[in-house]
Amino acid sequence: MEIWINPACSKCRSALHLLDEEGAAYTVRRYLDDPPTADELRAVLERLGLEPWDITRTGEAEAKELGLKEWGRAEGDREQWIEALAAHPKLIQRPIITADDGSALVARSEETVREALARGTGD
Repeated sequence: MEIWINPACSKCRSALHLLDEEGAAYTVRRYLDDPPTADELRAVLERLGLEPWDITRTGEAEAKELGLKEWGRAEGDREQWIEALAAHPKLIQRPIITADDGSALVARSEETVREALARGTGD
């Protein structure tokens, strides 16, 4: 499994702590230092079963500068959102865990981290 984190984020640190406590095998991606490409975002969105606006931190200053709250949220608007997330990775909700079963979760709670662990082990 892989976890996309911002080390300054308390939810990310909590998720890492829980993964370590459970002895999980995982790879860390510091997505601000190693931003996902538009193709990687498309793939993770498919795994999440979400749209790009669902994983966008619209309260960030960059989101306000871009005017994201006014952007459309229809199929035709999807690529604009993906390109914005690729160009401004700080806008990506975190942490995101890509589980071993091919799914992914926005793991902002202990319960969701545990769900990712279960998906990875087949429990």
